[in-house]
Amino acid sequence: MIFSTLEHILTHISFSVVSIVITIHFLTLFLLVDEVVGLYDSSEKGMIVTFFCITGLLVTRWIYSGHFPLSDLYESLIFLSWGFSLIHMVSYLKFKKRKNNLSAITAPSAIFTQGFATSGLLTKMHQSAILAPALQSQWLMMHVSMMVLGYAALLCGSLLSVALLVITFRKAIKIIGENNNFSFSFGKIQYMNERSNVLLNTYFLSSKNYYRYQLTQQLDRWSYRIISLGFIFLTIGILSGAVWANEAWGSYWNWDPKETWAFITWTVFAIYFHTRTNTNLEGVNSALVASMGFLIIWICYFGVNLLGIGLHSYGSFTLN
Repeated sequence: MIFSTLEHILTHISFSVVSIVITIHFLTLFLLVDEVVGLYDSSEKGMIVTFFCITGLLVTRWIYSGHFPLSDLYESLIFLSWGFSLIHMVSYLKFKKRKNNLSAITAPSAIFTQGFATSGLLTKMHQSAILAPALQSQWLMMHVSMMVLGYAALLCGSLLSVALLVITFRKAIKIIGENNNFSFSFGKIQYMNERSNVLLNTYFLSSKNYYRYQLTQQLDRWSYRIISLGFIFLTIGILSGAVWANEAWGSYWNWDPKETWAFITWTVFAIYFHTRTNTNLEGVNSALVASMGFLIIWICYFGVNLLGIGLHSYGSFTLN
Protein backbone atom coordinates (compact mmCIF):
# COMPACT_ATOMS: atom_id res chain seq x y z
CA MET A 1 0.00 0.00 0.00
CA ILE A 2 2.82 2.39 0.91
CA PHE A 3 4.73 1.66 -2.28
CA SER A 4 1.60 2.08 -4.39
CA THR A 5 0.86 5.46 -2.79
CA LEU A 6 4.46 6.60 -3.27
CA GLU A 7 4.35 5.56 -6.93
CA HIS A 8 1.11 7.49 -7.37
CA ILE A 9 2.61 10.64 -5.82
CA LEU A 10 5.81 10.49 -7.87
CA THR A 11 3.83 9.96 -11.07
CA HIS A 12 1.71 13.07 -10.52
CA ILE A 13 4.66 15.21 -9.43
CA SER A 14 6.71 14.33 -12.51
CA PHE A 15 3.73 14.84 -14.82
CA SER A 16 2.93 18.23 -13.27
CA VAL A 17 6.52 19.45 -13.38
CA VAL A 18 7.09 18.48 -17.01
CA SER A 19 3.79 20.23 -17.87
CA ILE A 20 5.17 23.43 -16.34
CA VAL A 21 8.39 22.99 -18.35
CA ILE A 22 6.39 22.80 -21.59
CA THR A 23 4.43 25.90 -20.58
CA ILE A 24 7.71 27.77 -20.08
CA HIS A 25 8.86 26.76 -23.56
CA PHE A 26 5.60 28.01 -25.05
CA LEU A 27 6.13 31.32 -23.28
CA THR A 28 9.64 31.67 -24.66
CA LEU A 29 8.45 30.67 -28.13
CA PHE A 30 5.31 32.77 -28.56
CA LEU A 31 5.91 35.67 -26.17
CA LEU A 32 9.54 36.14 -27.15
CA VAL A 33 10.90 36.27 -23.61
CA ASP A 34 14.20 34.46 -24.26
CA GLU A 35 16.03 37.19 -22.43
CA VAL A 36 14.45 36.15 -19.13
CA VAL A 37 17.18 33.85 -17.83
CA GLY A 38 15.05 32.79 -14.88
CA LEU A 39 12.56 31.02 -17.13
CA TYR A 40 15.30 28.99 -18.78
CA ASP A 41 16.80 28.03 -15.42
CA SER A 42 13.37 27.01 -14.18
CA SER A 43 12.78 24.72 -17.17
CA GLU A 44 16.18 23.07 -16.64
CA LYS A 45 15.49 22.52 -12.95
CA GLY A 46 12.05 21.18 -13.85
CA MET A 47 13.53 18.52 -16.13
CA ILE A 48 15.97 17.54 -13.38
CA VAL A 49 13.10 17.13 -10.91
CA THR A 50 11.19 15.10 -13.51
CA PHE A 51 14.18 12.80 -14.02
CA PHE A 52 14.56 12.04 -10.32
CA CYS A 53 10.81 11.57 -9.83
CA ILE A 54 10.55 9.04 -12.67
CA THR A 55 13.71 7.34 -11.40
CA GLY A 56 12.12 7.05 -7.96
CA LEU A 57 8.92 5.75 -9.53
CA LEU A 58 10.77 2.98 -11.39
CA VAL A 59 12.84 2.03 -8.33
CA THR A 60 9.71 1.91 -6.16
CA ARG A 61 7.90 -0.31 -8.63
CA TRP A 62 11.01 -2.53 -8.92
CA ILE A 63 11.15 -3.01 -5.13
CA TYR A 64 7.54 -3.96 -4.51
CA SER A 65 7.05 -5.97 -7.72
CA GLY A 66 10.26 -7.96 -7.30
CA HIS A 67 11.27 -7.69 -10.97
CA PHE A 68 12.73 -5.09 -13.30
CA PRO A 69 9.82 -2.77 -14.32
CA LEU A 70 9.69 -3.60 -18.03
CA SER A 71 7.14 -6.41 -18.14
CA ASP A 72 4.24 -4.66 -19.91
CA LEU A 73 3.31 -1.63 -22.00
CA TYR A 74 2.66 0.61 -18.99
CA GLU A 75 6.08 0.01 -17.47
CA SER A 76 7.85 0.36 -20.81
CA LEU A 77 6.14 3.71 -21.43
CA ILE A 78 7.29 4.97 -18.04
CA PHE A 79 10.79 3.73 -18.85
CA LEU A 80 10.61 5.45 -22.24
CA SER A 81 9.68 8.69 -20.50
CA TRP A 82 12.65 8.16 -18.18
CA GLY A 83 14.83 7.66 -21.27
CA PHE A 84 13.78 11.06 -22.65
CA SER A 85 14.61 12.65 -19.30
CA LEU A 86 17.96 10.85 -19.20
CA ILE A 87 18.91 12.19 -22.64
CA HIS A 88 18.13 15.69 -21.41
CA MET A 89 20.21 15.17 -18.26
CA VAL A 90 23.22 14.02 -20.28
CA SER A 91 23.00 17.02 -22.60
CA TYR A 92 22.46 19.35 -19.63
CA LEU A 93 25.57 18.11 -17.84
CA LYS A 94 27.63 18.32 -21.04
CA PHE A 95 26.50 21.83 -21.99
CA LYS A 96 25.97 23.15 -18.48
CA LYS A 97 27.74 26.43 -19.21
CA ARG A 98 25.83 27.02 -22.43
CA LYS A 99 22.16 27.34 -23.22
CA ASN A 100 20.64 24.00 -24.18
CA ASN A 101 17.20 23.94 -25.81
CA LEU A 102 16.97 20.16 -26.10
CA SER A 103 14.21 20.17 -23.47
CA ALA A 104 11.96 21.59 -26.20
CA ILE A 105 12.13 18.05 -27.63
CA THR A 106 12.55 15.90 -24.53
CA ALA A 107 9.87 17.58 -22.37
CA PRO A 108 6.92 17.11 -24.79
CA SER A 109 8.11 13.56 -25.52
CA ALA A 110 8.24 12.76 -21.80
CA ILE A 111 4.79 14.21 -21.07
CA PHE A 112 3.24 12.45 -24.07
CA THR A 113 4.50 9.00 -23.09
CA GLN A 114 3.90 9.43 -19.38
CA GLY A 115 0.49 10.99 -19.97
CA PHE A 116 -0.61 8.04 -22.06
CA ALA A 117 0.82 5.53 -19.59
CA THR A 118 -1.05 7.08 -16.65
CA SER A 119 -4.30 7.55 -18.56
CA GLY A 120 -7.36 5.44 -17.96
CA LEU A 121 -6.61 3.33 -21.05
CA LEU A 122 -3.92 1.34 -19.22
CA THR A 123 -5.50 1.13 -15.76
CA LYS A 124 -5.32 -2.68 -15.68
CA MET A 125 -1.55 -2.51 -16.15
CA HIS A 126 -0.95 -0.08 -13.31
CA GLN A 127 -0.99 -2.92 -10.79
CA SER A 128 2.13 -5.04 -10.95
CA ALA A 129 1.54 -8.70 -11.80
CA ILE A 130 3.59 -11.89 -11.76
CA LEU A 131 5.96 -12.13 -14.70
CA ALA A 132 4.92 -14.31 -17.61
CA PRO A 133 7.06 -17.47 -17.89
CA ALA A 134 8.73 -16.17 -21.07
CA LEU A 135 9.88 -13.04 -19.19
CA GLN A 136 11.39 -14.84 -16.20
CA SER A 137 14.94 -14.53 -17.46
CA GLN A 138 18.06 -12.50 -16.72
CA TRP A 139 17.86 -11.26 -20.31
CA LEU A 140 14.78 -9.14 -19.51
CA MET A 141 16.77 -6.21 -18.15
CA MET A 142 19.42 -6.35 -20.89
CA HIS A 143 17.19 -6.78 -23.93
CA VAL A 144 14.17 -4.62 -23.13
CA SER A 145 16.09 -1.76 -21.51
CA MET A 146 18.43 -1.50 -24.53
CA MET A 147 15.49 -1.53 -26.93
CA VAL A 148 13.52 1.15 -25.06
CA LEU A 149 16.57 3.37 -24.57
CA GLY A 150 17.27 2.93 -28.29
CA TYR A 151 13.71 3.99 -29.10
CA ALA A 152 14.04 7.07 -26.87
CA ALA A 153 17.30 8.21 -28.45
CA LEU A 154 16.15 7.51 -32.01
CA LEU A 155 12.87 9.36 -31.44
CA CYS A 156 14.71 12.42 -30.07
CA GLY A 157 17.19 12.40 -32.92
CA SER A 158 14.42 12.00 -35.48
CA LEU A 159 12.49 14.93 -34.01
CA LEU A 160 15.61 17.08 -34.32
CA SER A 161 15.77 16.06 -37.99
CA VAL A 162 12.13 17.06 -38.40
CA ALA A 163 12.97 20.47 -36.91
CA LEU A 164 15.86 20.74 -39.36
CA LEU A 165 13.53 20.03 -42.29
CA VAL A 166 10.98 22.59 -41.10
CA ILE A 167 13.61 25.33 -40.88
CA THR A 168 15.26 24.38 -44.17
CA PHE A 169 12.12 24.12 -46.27
CA ARG A 170 10.06 26.90 -44.71
CA LYS A 171 11.24 29.45 -47.24
CA ALA A 172 11.16 26.96 -50.12
CA ILE A 173 7.57 25.93 -49.33
CA LYS A 174 6.56 29.60 -49.31
CA ILE A 175 8.09 30.10 -52.76
CA ILE A 176 6.41 26.97 -54.11
CA GLY A 177 3.07 28.10 -52.68
CA GLU A 178 3.39 31.46 -54.41
CA ASN A 179 4.10 29.75 -57.72
CA ASN A 180 1.22 27.29 -57.19
CA ASN A 181 3.45 24.54 -58.52
CA PHE A 182 4.29 21.81 -56.02
CA SER A 183 6.10 18.66 -57.09
CA PHE A 184 7.67 16.35 -54.53
CA SER A 185 10.57 14.20 -55.65
CA PHE A 186 14.01 13.36 -54.40
CA GLY A 187 15.44 15.17 -57.43
CA LYS A 188 13.59 18.35 -56.41
CA ILE A 189 14.76 17.89 -52.82
CA GLN A 190 18.35 17.55 -53.98
CA TYR A 191 18.01 20.67 -56.12
CA MET A 192 16.48 22.62 -53.25
CA ASN A 193 19.20 21.40 -50.92
CA GLU A 194 21.93 22.57 -53.32
CA ARG A 195 20.13 25.88 -53.86
CA SER A 196 19.82 26.46 -50.13
CA ASN A 197 23.56 25.90 -49.76
CA VAL A 198 24.20 28.50 -52.49
CA LEU A 199 21.91 30.96 -50.76
CA LEU A 200 23.65 30.38 -47.45
CA ASN A 201 27.01 31.08 -49.02
CA THR A 202 25.68 34.16 -50.87
CA TYR A 203 24.07 35.73 -47.81
CA PHE A 204 26.67 34.55 -45.32
CA LEU A 205 27.16 38.07 -44.05
CA SER A 206 23.47 38.46 -43.28
CA SER A 207 22.92 37.93 -39.56
CA LYS A 208 19.54 36.26 -40.10
CA ASN A 209 20.83 33.78 -42.64
CA TYR A 210 23.97 33.18 -40.62
CA TYR A 211 21.90 32.41 -37.51
CA ARG A 212 19.72 30.03 -39.53
CA TYR A 213 22.85 28.35 -40.88
CA GLN A 214 24.25 27.91 -37.37
CA LEU A 215 20.94 26.54 -36.10
CA THR A 216 20.57 24.00 -38.90
CA GLN A 217 24.16 22.85 -38.45
CA GLN A 218 23.61 22.46 -34.71
CA LEU A 219 20.39 20.49 -35.23
CA ASP A 220 22.10 18.24 -37.76
CA ARG A 221 25.02 17.62 -35.39
CA TRP A 222 22.79 16.88 -32.39
CA SER A 223 20.53 14.65 -34.46
CA TYR A 224 23.47 12.63 -35.75
CA ARG A 225 24.99 12.13 -32.30
CA ILE A 226 21.74 11.12 -30.60
CA ILE A 227 20.71 8.81 -33.45
CA SER A 228 24.18 7.21 -33.34
CA LEU A 229 23.70 6.48 -29.64
CA GLY A 230 20.20 5.12 -30.24
CA PHE A 231 21.40 2.92 -33.09
CA ILE A 232 24.01 1.35 -30.81
CA PHE A 233 21.37 0.65 -28.15
CA LEU A 234 19.01 -0.78 -30.77
CA THR A 235 21.70 -3.06 -32.17
CA ILE A 236 22.61 -4.37 -28.71
CA GLY A 237 18.91 -4.86 -27.95
CA ILE A 238 18.30 -6.87 -31.13
CA LEU A 239 21.38 -9.05 -30.61
CA SER A 240 20.56 -9.74 -26.95
CA GLY A 241 16.97 -10.46 -27.94
CA ALA A 242 18.18 -13.01 -30.49
CA VAL A 243 20.20 -14.82 -27.83
CA TRP A 244 17.24 -14.76 -25.44
CA ALA A 245 14.92 -16.04 -28.18
CA ASN A 246 17.25 -18.98 -28.81
CA GLU A 247 17.15 -19.89 -25.13
CA ALA A 248 13.37 -19.47 -24.79
CA TRP A 249 12.05 -20.64 -28.17
CA GLY A 250 14.95 -22.56 -29.69
CA SER A 251 15.55 -20.15 -32.57
CA TYR A 252 17.52 -16.92 -32.89
CA TRP A 253 14.99 -15.34 -35.27
CA ASN A 254 11.31 -16.18 -35.83
CA TRP A 255 10.09 -13.26 -38.00
CA ASP A 256 7.61 -12.33 -35.30
CA PRO A 257 5.84 -8.99 -36.10
CA LYS A 258 7.85 -7.23 -33.39
CA GLU A 259 11.11 -8.73 -34.64
CA THR A 260 10.30 -7.87 -38.23
CA TRP A 261 9.56 -4.21 -37.48
CA ALA A 262 12.63 -3.97 -35.24
CA PHE A 263 14.68 -5.15 -38.22
CA ILE A 264 12.93 -2.62 -40.49
CA THR A 265 13.72 0.13 -37.96
CA TRP A 266 17.36 -0.93 -37.83
CA THR A 267 17.53 -0.95 -41.65
CA VAL A 268 16.03 2.54 -41.98
CA PHE A 269 18.60 4.05 -39.65
CA ALA A 270 21.39 2.06 -41.31
CA ILE A 271 20.31 3.83 -44.53
CA TYR A 272 20.45 7.11 -42.59
CA PHE A 273 24.12 6.52 -41.75
CA HIS A 274 24.80 5.50 -45.35
CA THR A 275 23.39 8.79 -46.63
CA ARG A 276 25.68 10.69 -44.29
CA THR A 277 28.75 9.02 -45.80
CA ASN A 278 27.88 10.72 -49.10
CA THR A 279 28.46 14.47 -48.95
CA ASN A 280 25.84 14.98 -51.67
CA LEU A 281 23.16 13.27 -49.60
CA GLU A 282 23.90 14.42 -46.05
CA GLY A 283 21.93 17.21 -44.40
CA VAL A 284 18.41 17.46 -45.76
CA ASN A 285 18.34 14.02 -47.38
CA SER A 286 19.57 12.21 -44.28
CA ALA A 287 17.06 14.23 -42.22
CA LEU A 288 14.29 12.94 -44.49
CA VAL A 289 15.35 9.36 -43.79
CA ALA A 290 15.44 10.05 -40.04
CA SER A 291 11.96 11.61 -40.23
CA MET A 292 10.67 8.45 -41.89
CA GLY A 293 12.36 6.50 -39.11
CA PHE A 294 10.31 8.44 -36.54
CA LEU A 295 7.11 6.87 -37.88
CA ILE A 296 8.70 3.44 -38.23
CA ILE A 297 9.77 3.48 -34.57
CA TRP A 298 6.23 4.16 -33.37
CA ILE A 299 4.90 1.36 -35.58
CA CYS A 300 7.51 -1.00 -34.14
CA TYR A 301 7.09 0.06 -30.52
CA PHE A 302 3.38 0.78 -30.25
CA GLY A 303 1.61 -0.10 -33.51
CA VAL A 304 2.52 -3.78 -33.40
CA ASN A 305 1.14 -3.98 -29.85
CA LEU A 306 -2.29 -3.01 -31.16
CA LEU A 307 -2.43 -6.32 -33.02
CA GLY A 308 -1.84 -8.37 -29.86
CA ILE A 309 -0.40 -11.27 -31.86
CA GLY A 310 2.95 -12.99 -32.10
CA LEU A 311 5.52 -14.08 -29.56
CA HIS A 312 5.61 -10.59 -28.01
CA SER A 313 1.85 -10.45 -27.32
CA TYR A 314 2.46 -10.04 -23.56
CA GLY A 315 3.24 -6.40 -24.29
CA SER A 316 0.00 -5.88 -26.22
CA PHE A 317 -2.35 -2.96 -25.75
CA THR A 318 -5.78 -3.81 -24.37
CA LEU A 319 -8.65 -1.42 -23.68
CA ASN A 320 -10.43 -1.62 -20.35
